[in-house]
Amino acid sequence: MSGTGSYREGGAPSARSRALAVLRVRSRALALCLLPAAAAVVLVTARMTGRLAGDPWPLVALVVCAVAAVVLLAAGVFAAVVLRAGPAVTPTVPLAESEAPDLYRLVRDLADRMEVPAPSAIALAPDCDSWLEDRTHAAHRRRGAAAGPGSEPGAAPVLVIGSPFLWWMRVAELRAVLAPVVAGTGPSAHPDIADARSFVRGLDAAADVGSRPGLGWIGRPARLLLRLCREDAAEMERGVAAAASARAERVDYGLRITAQEQVGLAYAGWDRLLTRVALPAWRMGRWPSHLDAGVVSALTELSRRDRLADGFTSRLGERPACDLLERPGAVDEAASLLAARLFHGGPAEPGPQWSPVDWAAYPEEVVDRKWRQEAARLHAALDALAVPAGTGPTLDRVLGYLADGGGEGGPAEALAGRLSADVAREERSAEHRAEPVRGADAVPLFPLQPQRSGRDLLADHVTAAVCCAAVDGVGAGPGLDWLDGPVLLLAGERRQDLAPRVLSLVEDGDPEPLRDWLAALGIRPEKPIRLL
Repeated sequence: MSGTGSYREGGAPSARSRALAVLRVRSRALALCLLPAAAAVVLVTARMTGRLAGDPWPLVALVVCAVAAVVLLAAGVFAAVVLRAGPAVTPTVPLAESEAPDLYRLVRDLADRMEVPAPSAIALAPDCDSWLEDRTHAAHRRRGAAAGPGSEPGAAPVLVIGSPFLWWMRVAELRAVLAPVVAGTGPSAHPDIADARSFVRGLDAAADVGSRPGLGWIGRPARLLLRLCREDAAEMERGVAAAASARAERVDYGLRITAQEQVGLAYAGWDRLLTRVALPAWRMGRWPSHLDAGVVSALTELSRRDRLADGFTSRLGERPACDLLERPGAVDEAASLLAARLFHGGPAEPGPQWSPVDWAAYPEEVVDRKWRQEAARLHAALDALAVPAGTGPTLDRVLGYLADGGGEGGPAEALAGRLSADVAREERSAEHRAEPVRGADAVPLFPLQPQRSGRDLLADHVTAAVCCAAVDGVGAGPGLDWLDGPVLLLAGERRQDLAPRVLSLVEDGDPEPLRDWLAALGIRPEKPIRLL
């Protein structure tokens, strides 16, 4: 196939010229390291031929030879580190051809039509993006970070696909989105570009190695070389992207515009699903086992609410891209477990304290437990503040303490501070129990912990206590909203009028709106609630 030699696409000549500029930085660094050795050779040769007889040339030659030896030794160690240090590998779910023959066939057909090498393998990442990743570095094979055909020397890059795309996008849309990504294998195969990328990745890995004890000096020259070639490397990647985009114009160009809209929509739904739905479960030691399927539900709900997304669900009658997988449920479960590890730092394998939860069981096993855990923490904080317990953990106790508690220095601020300290202590305890991992393998790589103020925490805990009272007293139930997470259901309908009444209590110290709401629903605030 073509794509390994010269390019006609716009941007490719620029990419090659920038790659050569990066390689010139390497050549100049090598020349600088060899300069003392060259001077030593000249001096020794001159001494041996009698051209530099007498003092001080013997001492000068000895000093220059010693400097050359030290520089060559340091350069050799640095070069060995750059060559052996393994660049970071994105954690992914490997997808063998036997698990997705139709997807491999689609990708190879794209590569054939664009006359570029096909990716050596396909992997999935819990992210709304797709890219090519070179995994041929020997260090990856040594430490088992990469395996399969994509890790063999000289293999084409691995195609990494965002798993939410497979569930939300249709087959034709996925094909249009992947075309410019697959087209990037052509420039990636060019020797100059591949060499320049390998050099930059080696420097980046060496800079990380330089943070380890005893190797701190390696980081300084690595970071210096990275700064010297940063601009050329960035322009090289832009040229590669321009060349890939130009080559991909021959494949589904019109559909790609529509498909890009789905990329943005999928990102919005994935973000809401992780922060509003998955994160509460992860904090409870549970991980939703079908996050990608949940994206479809979240985006369907978004299209129902948002007129800007109107019409997107009409696509759902077409063949979904997940049909290209032999066992989509198993793949979704693996991607969901990886998402929990990357975004929350959960264990790599399920266990007694880290078990999956199905969407049907989510309200009872996550939402109800979350409410009761937060209600228990709220009353424990009141105990710590020496608030009289009365008849037990009741809403009356909370309402009585927070009444007239608005403003600085009031009861609400004291309770919010206590809750913040308790939550922070629990999070630190969970971090200490986790297995420590350093460097690129440390997790979570992309923590989703939102910054919540003390008042926000207090409002969440008061809301949880009210929801517990509603479930215990009037037959309300926990529910799941795909965009907002845990919700209170009464007679099968979501109650959306609780939040402003809780805020009136927390922010202004006014309990009357909340008391009226409780009375209207028949909830007795003096009745103890069941805690976790």
